Amino acid sequence: FDLPKGSVTGIVGESGSGKSTLGRALVRLLEPSAGSISFEGRDISHLSEAGLRPLRRDLQMIFQDPMSSLNPRHTVFNIIAAPLRQNGLGDRLKERVAEALQRVGLPQSFASRYRHQLSGGQRQRVGIARALALSPKFVLADEIVSGLDVSTQAQILTLLERLAAEMGLTVAFISHDLSVIRRLCQQVIVMREGRIVEASATDALFENPKEAYTRDLLAAIPLPEIDADWLRLPARAPA
Repeated sequence: FDLPKGSVTGIVGESGSGKSTLGRALVRLLEPSAGSISFEGRDISHLSEAGLRPLRRDLQMIFQDPMSSLNPRHTVFNIIAAPLRQNGLGDRLKERVAEALQRVGLPQSFASRYRHQLSGGQRQRVGIARALALSPKFVLADEIVSGLDVSTQAQILTLLERLAAEMGLTVAFISHDLSVIRRLCQQVIVMREGRIVEASATDALFENPKEAYTRDLLAAIPLPEIDADWLRLPARAPA
């Protein structure tokens, strides 16, 4: 399958379907046991860590649980600054971190806070800021709103949608929530037992699914008519 440049592709399936494993292979946190992964025309499937190091700046991941992915001993400043330092961007750190926080709707004063001083939505915003601080080309978002309340989910998804458009990001968005997939993604990949059973444009998949498994997934989850503006909330303090 292809992930079109500048698009958001949803990866959906039941628990254990292999979607997170696929995602981690895409950013080469896992080495694939079969097949190949091509990034900008280059096969990165079996590159060593040394070979991957120059690409890490372009391949970033937003993790599902910021409580486990954000170091509790580090301030927000150091959490965002760490990948900048590691990738030779240690100059202008204060300015770069302030820009990253502003990008995700957090004030510069948050730079001195620790993980436990943030709400769930604020922690996820920090995770997004860290991933995007390097201006990557590809971002994997793995179930990034699954632990948030509905209102905060909408804010985070609206933020991701805006940033993807502004920065021209190519995004793989893993979720079990088909209503979110329908609203956010231009393409959808459906997985079952480690295999892709269907892949198509989002509208086509929801209106005319080809595979019985896809039809079962759609039938199992209530899908009301989606208001095109349901993710767009009035301006308010970030959750």
